[in-house]
Amino acid sequence: MNLSFVNLRKFCLPAAAVVVAASLSGCLTTPGPTVAGDGRCDDTQSQWAVGQPGNEANIRRLKSESGAGLLNPIGPGTIVSRDIRQDRLRVFLDAANVITAVRCE
Repeated sequence: MNLSFVNLRKFCLPAAAVVVAASLSGCLTTPGPTVAGDGRCDDTQSQWAVGQPGNEANIRRLKSESGAGLLNPIGPGTIVSRDIRQDRLRVFLDAANVITAVRCE
C-alpha cells in the first residue's frame, strides 16, 4: 500500500461531515434580527412593567418600547455576567414570574 495514500486517508473527513459542515456554513451568513433605530437600550419608559406578569405580551412590549437589540429575562436563580452592553435590556423576574426590575445593562 502506498504510504502517502494512508496518510491522506487519515485526514479525509467522511462525506456526512462535509455535508453537515456545508449546511452549517449557511447559518453564518444569515442576517440576525432587525432592530428599529440604533439598537441602544432606553429603559426610562419601561418602569410600568414592574409588578406586571412576565408574560410574552409584556416582554415583547418592553423590547419594542426600549429599542434594545437584545432582551434577557433573568429568573431568580439565573447567574448573570456584569458586563455592560448598551443594546441589552434585562428583565428581572421573581419565582412567581412577576417583573421586579427592568434595566438597561
